[in-house]
Amino acid sequence: MEGRYLSFPIEDVGKGLIKNGIDMKLKGVLHKDSSPLHHREGQGVGLLSHYYEGKIEAGCDEAGRGCLAGSVYAAAVILPPDYQNADLNDSKQLTDRRRKQLREIIERDAVAWAVGVVTPEEIDKINILNASILAMHRALDQLVVRPEAIIVDGNRFKPYYSPLTRLEGGSHSPLPHTTIVKGDAKYLSIAAASILAKTYRDDYMDALAAEYPQYDWLSNKGYPTKKHRDAIRQYGITPYHRRSYNLLGDGQLSFDF
Repeated sequence: MEGRYLSFPIEDVGKGLIKNGIDMKLKGVLHKDSSPLHHREGQGVGLLSHYYEGKIEAGCDEAGRGCLAGSVYAAAVILPPDYQNADLNDSKQLTDRRRKQLREIIERDAVAWAVGVVTPEEIDKINILNASILAMHRALDQLVVRPEAIIVDGNRFKPYYSPLTRLEGGSHSPLPHTTIVKGDAKYLSIAAASILAKTYRDDYMDALAAEYPQYDWLSNKGYPTKKHRDAIRQYGITPYHRRSYNLLGDGQLSFDF
């Protein structure tokens, strides 16, 4: 499946979508029961294909939440019903090469996929927790196939209303959603979203590393390594650093949700 590519200058990348894709693979009749599955027995050792029965379900995950620099990325992925891929897993458990290979497979096989971005400036204004959720909402907004339910890695999310519902206003209900701790190691669509968010953010940080090589972003991707923090002490901060963060490592972040 081919994705449509929308290119922004690096400083403008947080406006929303960077990539989206669609392929109509929702063939046949979905299951009639629309209740959550929670755990489907008998599927073997692979990740579960979906959480909700009978709904078009999008899996969401983010990348870059703990970084000192750069935007936070999130992806939303809708996979075909009963999709299986034994190679999909939490992106952190995979090599960079394997993640890139799986990204191509995900984009080819997915019913729809998209990536959303929130900039460091936005992160500093609304905090990283809200920014991570906003990035997921932006990814969901760009899905060309509209989901009927959402599953999210982690334990925090805000109600999501479809773009059409927001335009119409009124008392529409948000889409049903479920947060799942370690969901990227349990559900295929979340694992796929994890891989897309991670790889596209890595590409972005690699581009920034060419501009600011002294911070070692090519290796640390903006995470708080000793070399990164030593460079901040020596050279100061860049426009891509998150000023609301404890950049030198002598304090603790707290969030107002």
